[in-house]
Amino acid sequence: MHLDPVISQALNSQVNLELASAYAYFGMSAYFEHEGLSGFAAWMRLQGQEELGHANKFFGYLLDRGGKVSLGSIAAPAMTFDNTLAAFEVSLNHEQKVSAAICQIYEQAQTAKDYATVAFLKWFLDEQVEEERTVSDMIAKLRLIGTSAAGLFQLDREAARRAEGPKG
Repeated sequence: MHLDPVISQALNSQVNLELASAYAYFGMSAYFEHEGLSGFAAWMRLQGQEELGHANKFFGYLLDRGGKVSLGSIAAPAMTFDNTLAAFEVSLNHEQKVSAAICQIYEQAQTAKDYATVAFLKWFLDEQVEEERTVSDMIAKLRLIGTSAAGLFQLDREAARRAEGPKG
């Protein structure tokens, strides 16, 4: 099955965006470690690893379809933030950017009648809904606690539990 050049270019851009996302999350993780918030740091590091996995899926799909992988430059990520809420707001903005890019590829694939790519992208669309919801939930909690150090400590512990994954 031939991969349309426009779709191939879009998929290559997505590989780069996913790698940039990982880089951004690793920068946030370093920030939180420096701030003594190891739970948030672990949460962001896990997010970075997930983004690397997403990049790898797009990378593999390009190769499976006979496309040529083209890797671009990645800018250095932000590594300082005004506060925890600001870091999570940057995270949400980035997730929304990724979601919009995937939707654009989905539309291009539909127009090109590239049903294999449409099917491939479905998992990513579902994943982005989850990603945006998870970050939005954390933002809502951070807004709720405001400047409470005790609240921040509790959320940091909650973030650590999420990063550890389910027990059992």
